[in-house]
Amino acid sequence: MAHTSIAVPTRTDTVGAEAAGTDTAGTNTVGTDTVGGRGSAQPGPRAGTLLAALGVVAFSLTFPATAWGLEGFGPWSLVAVRSVLAAVIAGACLLALRVPLPRRRHWAGLAVVAAGVVLGFPLLTTLALETSTTAHAAVVVGLLPLTTALLSALRTGTRPSRMFWAAALAGAAVVIAFTVRQSGGALSSADAYLFAALLVCAAGYTEGGRLARVMPGWQVIGWALVLCLPLTLPVAAVALSQEPVELTAHSVTGLLWVAAGSQFLGLVVWYRGMAAIGVPKASQLQLAQPLLTLVWSVLLLGEHLTPAAPLTAGAVLVCIAVTQRARG
Repeated sequence: MAHTSIAVPTRTDTVGAEAAGTDTAGTNTVGTDTVGGRGSAQPGPRAGTLLAALGVVAFSLTFPATAWGLEGFGPWSLVAVRSVLAAVIAGACLLALRVPLPRRRHWAGLAVVAAGVVLGFPLLTTLALETSTTAHAAVVVGLLPLTTALLSALRTGTRPSRMFWAAALAGAAVVIAFTVRQSGGALSSADAYLFAALLVCAAGYTEGGRLARVMPGWQVIGWALVLCLPLTLPVAAVALSQEPVELTAHSVTGLLWVAAGSQFLGLVVWYRGMAAIGVPKASQLQLAQPLLTLVWSVLLLGEHLTPAAPLTAGAVLVCIAVTQRARG
Protein backbone atom coordinates (compact mmCIF):
# COMPACT_ATOMS: atom_id res chain seq x y z
CA MET A 1 0.00 0.00 0.00
CA ALA A 2 2.94 2.34 0.62
CA HIS A 3 4.02 4.94 -1.90
CA THR A 4 7.61 5.00 -3.10
CA SER A 5 8.20 8.47 -1.70
CA ILE A 6 6.98 10.52 1.23
CA ALA A 7 6.59 14.26 0.94
CA VAL A 8 7.24 16.39 4.00
CA PRO A 9 5.34 19.65 3.59
CA THR A 10 6.14 22.73 5.59
CA ARG A 11 3.53 25.05 7.01
CA THR A 12 4.04 27.39 4.06
CA ASP A 13 3.71 24.58 1.52
CA THR A 14 0.51 23.24 3.05
CA VAL A 15 -1.26 26.55 3.43
CA GLY A 16 -0.02 27.72 0.06
CA ALA A 17 -1.41 24.66 -1.68
CA GLU A 18 -4.76 25.18 -0.03
CA ALA A 19 -4.87 28.86 -0.89
CA ALA A 20 -4.23 27.94 -4.50
CA GLY A 21 -7.26 25.66 -4.44
CA THR A 22 -5.19 22.47 -4.75
CA ASP A 23 -4.84 19.48 -2.47
CA THR A 24 -2.24 16.90 -1.58
CA ALA A 25 -4.79 14.25 -0.71
CA GLY A 26 -3.28 11.80 -3.12
CA THR A 27 0.14 11.96 -1.45
CA ASN A 28 1.12 10.45 1.88
CA THR A 29 2.61 13.16 4.03
CA VAL A 30 4.34 13.30 7.36
CA GLY A 31 4.01 16.84 8.55
CA THR A 32 2.14 18.98 11.02
CA ASP A 33 -1.41 20.14 11.40
CA THR A 34 -1.59 23.89 11.22
CA VAL A 35 -4.14 25.00 13.76
CA GLY A 36 -3.39 27.61 16.35
CA GLY A 37 0.33 27.11 15.95
CA ARG A 38 0.21 23.69 17.62
CA GLY A 39 1.36 20.84 15.44
CA SER A 40 0.55 17.15 15.71
CA ALA A 41 2.37 14.39 13.87
CA GLN A 42 0.67 13.13 10.74
CA PRO A 43 0.13 9.34 10.91
CA GLY A 44 2.04 7.18 8.45
CA PRO A 45 0.43 5.16 5.65
CA ARG A 46 -0.22 2.04 7.75
CA ALA A 47 -1.59 4.00 10.70
CA GLY A 48 -3.68 6.09 8.33
CA THR A 49 -5.16 2.96 6.75
CA LEU A 50 -5.98 1.57 10.21
CA LEU A 51 -7.68 4.81 11.27
CA ALA A 52 -9.74 4.95 8.08
CA ALA A 53 -10.70 1.29 8.55
CA LEU A 54 -11.86 1.99 12.12
CA GLY A 55 -14.01 4.78 10.72
CA VAL A 56 -15.56 2.34 8.23
CA VAL A 57 -16.39 -0.09 11.05
CA ALA A 58 -18.06 2.73 12.98
CA PHE A 59 -20.01 3.81 9.90
CA SER A 60 -21.10 0.23 9.18
CA LEU A 61 -23.10 0.27 12.41
CA THR A 62 -24.94 3.46 11.47
CA PHE A 63 -27.85 1.92 9.55
CA PRO A 64 -28.63 -0.79 12.15
CA ALA A 65 -28.31 1.80 14.94
CA THR A 66 -30.60 4.16 13.01
CA ALA A 67 -33.15 1.35 12.64
CA TRP A 68 -33.00 0.88 16.41
CA GLY A 69 -33.38 4.61 16.97
CA LEU A 70 -36.45 4.77 14.73
CA GLU A 71 -38.15 2.29 17.06
CA GLY A 72 -38.55 5.09 19.59
CA PHE A 73 -37.96 8.38 17.76
CA GLY A 74 -39.37 10.05 14.67
CA PRO A 75 -36.92 10.67 11.80
CA TRP A 76 -36.58 14.41 12.39
CA SER A 77 -36.16 13.96 16.13
CA LEU A 78 -33.54 11.26 15.68
CA VAL A 79 -31.45 13.26 13.22
CA ALA A 80 -31.67 16.56 15.12
CA VAL A 81 -31.01 15.08 18.56
CA ARG A 82 -28.06 13.02 17.31
CA SER A 83 -26.51 16.16 15.82
CA VAL A 84 -27.07 18.15 19.01
CA LEU A 85 -25.54 15.44 21.21
CA ALA A 86 -22.56 15.10 18.89
CA ALA A 87 -22.12 18.88 18.85
CA VAL A 88 -22.13 18.96 22.66
CA ILE A 89 -19.39 16.32 22.74
CA ALA A 90 -17.38 18.10 20.06
CA GLY A 91 -17.86 21.52 21.63
CA ALA A 92 -16.74 20.24 25.02
CA CYS A 93 -13.55 18.85 23.46
CA LEU A 94 -12.85 22.09 21.60
CA LEU A 95 -13.36 24.15 24.76
CA ALA A 96 -11.37 21.82 27.00
CA LEU A 97 -8.39 21.94 24.64
CA ARG A 98 -8.83 25.68 24.01
CA VAL A 99 -8.83 25.22 20.26
CA PRO A 100 -8.93 28.60 18.47
CA LEU A 101 -11.57 29.39 15.88
CA PRO A 102 -10.75 28.21 12.35
CA ARG A 103 -9.37 30.80 9.97
CA ARG A 104 -11.87 32.61 7.81
CA ARG A 105 -10.89 30.78 4.63
CA HIS A 106 -11.79 27.44 6.23
CA TRP A 107 -15.42 28.25 7.05
CA ALA A 108 -16.76 27.68 3.53
CA GLY A 109 -15.26 24.18 3.50
CA LEU A 110 -16.63 23.50 6.98
CA ALA A 111 -20.08 24.54 5.75
CA VAL A 112 -19.83 21.92 2.98
CA VAL A 113 -18.88 19.26 5.55
CA ALA A 114 -21.75 20.36 7.79
CA ALA A 115 -24.30 20.29 4.96
CA GLY A 116 -23.18 16.92 3.61
CA VAL A 117 -22.01 14.88 6.59
CA VAL A 118 -23.74 16.41 9.62
CA LEU A 119 -27.16 17.23 8.12
CA GLY A 120 -27.71 15.85 4.61
CA PHE A 121 -26.57 12.24 4.83
CA PRO A 122 -28.09 11.47 8.26
CA LEU A 123 -31.45 13.05 7.39
CA LEU A 124 -31.78 11.52 3.93
CA THR A 125 -30.76 8.02 4.98
CA THR A 126 -32.99 8.15 8.07
CA LEU A 127 -35.96 9.10 5.91
CA ALA A 128 -35.05 6.27 3.54
CA LEU A 129 -34.83 3.72 6.36
CA GLU A 130 -38.44 4.41 7.33
CA THR A 131 -39.49 2.41 4.27
CA SER A 132 -36.30 0.58 3.29
CA THR A 133 -34.35 -2.27 4.84
CA THR A 134 -30.75 -1.79 5.84
CA ALA A 135 -29.75 -4.21 3.04
CA HIS A 136 -31.34 -2.00 0.41
CA ALA A 137 -29.93 1.16 1.98
CA ALA A 138 -26.45 -0.38 1.73
CA VAL A 139 -26.64 0.25 -2.03
CA VAL A 140 -25.77 3.90 -1.44
CA VAL A 141 -22.75 2.89 0.62
CA GLY A 142 -21.59 0.66 -2.23
CA LEU A 143 -21.59 3.68 -4.54
CA LEU A 144 -20.07 6.12 -2.04
CA PRO A 145 -16.37 5.24 -2.52
CA LEU A 146 -16.50 5.69 -6.28
CA THR A 147 -18.46 8.94 -5.97
CA THR A 148 -16.06 10.27 -3.34
CA ALA A 149 -13.04 9.44 -5.49
CA LEU A 150 -14.68 11.08 -8.51
CA LEU A 151 -15.55 14.28 -6.65
CA SER A 152 -12.09 14.38 -5.11
CA ALA A 153 -10.48 14.09 -8.55
CA LEU A 154 -12.69 16.91 -9.87
CA ARG A 155 -12.05 19.04 -6.78
CA THR A 156 -8.27 18.64 -6.68
CA GLY A 157 -7.43 18.00 -10.33
CA THR A 158 -5.69 14.71 -9.51
CA ARG A 159 -5.88 11.72 -11.86
CA PRO A 160 -5.78 8.27 -10.24
CA SER A 161 -4.27 5.48 -12.33
CA ARG A 162 -6.30 3.29 -14.68
CA MET A 163 -5.72 0.29 -12.42
CA PHE A 164 -7.14 2.27 -9.51
CA TRP A 165 -10.29 3.16 -11.44
CA ALA A 166 -10.71 -0.36 -12.81
CA ALA A 167 -10.52 -1.88 -9.34
CA ALA A 168 -12.79 0.81 -7.89
CA LEU A 169 -15.42 0.30 -10.59
CA ALA A 170 -15.23 -3.48 -10.24
CA GLY A 171 -15.59 -3.30 -6.47
CA ALA A 172 -18.51 -0.89 -6.70
CA ALA A 173 -20.22 -3.12 -9.29
CA VAL A 174 -19.82 -6.20 -7.08
CA VAL A 175 -21.22 -4.41 -4.03
CA ILE A 176 -24.14 -2.91 -5.94
CA ALA A 177 -25.04 -6.24 -7.53
CA PHE A 178 -24.96 -7.98 -4.18
CA THR A 179 -26.98 -5.39 -2.26
CA VAL A 180 -29.59 -5.03 -5.00
CA ARG A 181 -29.96 -8.81 -5.07
CA GLN A 182 -30.30 -8.79 -1.28
CA SER A 183 -33.17 -6.31 -1.53
CA GLY A 184 -34.96 -8.37 -4.16
CA GLY A 185 -33.92 -6.21 -7.09
CA ALA A 186 -36.85 -3.83 -6.66
CA LEU A 187 -36.40 -0.07 -6.45
CA SER A 188 -38.36 1.69 -3.73
CA SER A 189 -39.48 5.25 -3.09
CA ALA A 190 -36.52 5.55 -0.71
CA ASP A 191 -34.07 5.46 -3.63
CA ALA A 192 -34.37 9.21 -4.25
CA TYR A 193 -33.31 9.84 -0.65
CA LEU A 194 -30.45 7.34 -0.94
CA PHE A 195 -28.97 8.75 -4.14
CA ALA A 196 -29.27 12.32 -2.84
CA ALA A 197 -27.52 11.18 0.36
CA LEU A 198 -24.78 9.65 -1.77
CA LEU A 199 -23.99 12.94 -3.50
CA VAL A 200 -24.04 15.19 -0.43
CA CYS A 201 -21.98 12.77 1.66
CA ALA A 202 -19.33 12.37 -1.05
CA ALA A 203 -19.05 16.15 -1.25
CA GLY A 204 -18.70 16.38 2.53
CA TYR A 205 -16.07 13.64 2.64
CA THR A 206 -14.07 15.26 -0.13
CA GLU A 207 -14.05 18.69 1.49
CA GLY A 208 -13.43 17.19 4.92
CA GLY A 209 -10.45 15.24 3.61
CA ARG A 210 -9.03 18.46 2.13
CA LEU A 211 -9.46 20.35 5.40
CA ALA A 212 -7.95 17.48 7.38
CA ARG A 213 -4.67 18.24 5.61
CA VAL A 214 -4.40 21.60 7.38
CA MET A 215 -6.18 20.95 10.70
CA PRO A 216 -6.72 17.84 12.83
CA GLY A 217 -9.55 15.68 11.52
CA TRP A 218 -11.44 15.77 14.81
CA GLN A 219 -11.51 19.55 14.62
CA VAL A 220 -12.94 19.42 11.09
CA ILE A 221 -16.00 17.44 12.19
CA GLY A 222 -16.07 19.20 15.57
CA TRP A 223 -16.42 22.67 14.06
CA ALA A 224 -18.88 21.37 11.45
CA LEU A 225 -21.09 20.02 14.24
CA VAL A 226 -20.87 23.25 16.24
CA LEU A 227 -21.63 25.24 13.09
CA CYS A 228 -24.94 23.34 12.76
CA LEU A 229 -25.96 23.80 16.40
CA PRO A 230 -28.00 27.03 15.87
CA LEU A 231 -30.11 25.03 13.39
CA THR A 232 -30.23 21.57 14.95
CA LEU A 233 -31.06 22.74 18.49
CA PRO A 234 -34.39 24.44 17.64
CA VAL A 235 -35.26 21.70 15.13
CA ALA A 236 -34.70 19.10 17.87
CA ALA A 237 -36.98 21.00 20.25
CA VAL A 238 -39.78 21.29 17.67
CA ALA A 239 -39.41 17.71 16.43
CA LEU A 240 -39.51 16.23 19.93
CA SER A 241 -42.70 18.13 20.64
CA GLN A 242 -44.37 16.97 17.41
CA GLU A 243 -43.18 13.38 16.97
CA PRO A 244 -43.91 10.52 19.39
CA VAL A 245 -41.03 9.39 21.59
CA GLU A 246 -40.69 5.99 23.23
CA LEU A 247 -37.54 5.44 25.26
CA THR A 248 -36.46 1.81 24.99
CA ALA A 249 -33.12 0.07 25.26
CA HIS A 250 -32.91 -0.17 21.47
CA SER A 251 -33.96 3.41 20.71
CA VAL A 252 -31.64 4.97 23.30
CA THR A 253 -28.69 2.75 22.32
CA GLY A 254 -29.25 3.53 18.65
CA LEU A 255 -29.43 7.26 19.33
CA LEU A 256 -26.27 7.27 21.47
CA TRP A 257 -24.32 5.29 18.86
CA VAL A 258 -25.26 7.44 15.88
CA ALA A 259 -24.49 10.56 17.94
CA ALA A 260 -21.20 9.62 19.59
CA GLY A 261 -19.96 6.78 17.39
CA SER A 262 -21.06 7.57 13.85
CA GLN A 263 -21.43 11.34 14.02
CA PHE A 264 -18.26 12.21 15.95
CA LEU A 265 -15.76 9.49 16.91
CA GLY A 266 -16.09 7.60 13.63
CA LEU A 267 -15.61 10.76 11.59
CA VAL A 268 -12.62 11.79 13.74
CA VAL A 269 -10.62 8.66 12.89
CA TRP A 270 -11.96 8.63 9.32
CA TYR A 271 -10.77 12.15 8.49
CA ARG A 272 -7.46 11.52 10.25
CA GLY A 273 -6.88 8.40 8.17
CA MET A 274 -8.06 10.12 4.99
CA ALA A 275 -5.54 12.91 5.55
CA ALA A 276 -2.74 10.35 5.80
CA ILE A 277 -3.45 8.11 2.81
CA GLY A 278 -5.48 10.41 0.55
CA VAL A 279 -9.18 10.74 -0.22
CA PRO A 280 -9.33 8.28 -3.18
CA LYS A 281 -7.63 5.38 -1.42
CA ALA A 282 -9.36 5.93 1.91
CA SER A 283 -12.71 6.00 0.12
CA GLN A 284 -12.08 2.55 -1.35
CA LEU A 285 -11.91 1.03 2.13
CA GLN A 286 -15.62 1.82 2.28
CA LEU A 287 -16.24 -0.94 -0.24
CA ALA A 288 -16.31 -3.24 2.80
CA GLN A 289 -18.88 -1.12 4.63
CA PRO A 290 -22.06 -2.56 3.04
CA LEU A 291 -20.92 -6.09 3.84
CA LEU A 292 -20.18 -5.16 7.43
CA THR A 293 -23.58 -3.47 7.63
CA LEU A 294 -25.24 -6.67 6.44
CA VAL A 295 -23.40 -8.65 9.12
CA TRP A 296 -24.58 -6.24 11.82
CA SER A 297 -28.09 -6.39 10.34
CA VAL A 298 -28.13 -10.16 10.84
CA LEU A 299 -26.71 -9.99 14.36
CA LEU A 300 -28.64 -6.95 15.60
CA LEU A 301 -31.82 -6.82 13.51
CA GLY A 302 -32.38 -10.48 12.68
CA GLU A 303 -32.26 -9.98 8.90
CA HIS A 304 -31.32 -12.99 6.76
CA LEU A 305 -28.07 -13.19 4.80
CA THR A 306 -27.78 -15.12 1.54
CA PRO A 307 -24.93 -17.59 0.81
CA ALA A 308 -23.52 -15.08 -1.70
CA ALA A 309 -22.14 -12.93 1.13
CA PRO A 310 -18.78 -14.74 1.61
CA LEU A 311 -18.09 -14.69 -2.15
CA THR A 312 -18.90 -10.99 -2.34
CA ALA A 313 -16.73 -10.27 0.68
CA GLY A 314 -13.78 -12.02 -0.96
CA ALA A 315 -14.22 -10.11 -4.22
CA VAL A 316 -14.45 -6.80 -2.37
CA LEU A 317 -11.30 -7.49 -0.37
CA VAL A 318 -9.42 -8.19 -3.62
CA CYS A 319 -10.60 -4.87 -5.06
CA ILE A 320 -9.57 -3.06 -1.87
CA ALA A 321 -6.10 -4.61 -2.05
CA VAL A 322 -5.69 -3.51 -5.68
CA THR A 323 -6.80 0.08 -5.03
CA GLN A 324 -4.46 0.32 -2.03
CA ARG A 325 -1.51 -0.74 -4.19
CA ALA A 326 -2.39 1.26 -7.28
CA ARG A 327 -0.60 4.59 -7.46
CA GLY A 328 -2.94 7.56 -7.94
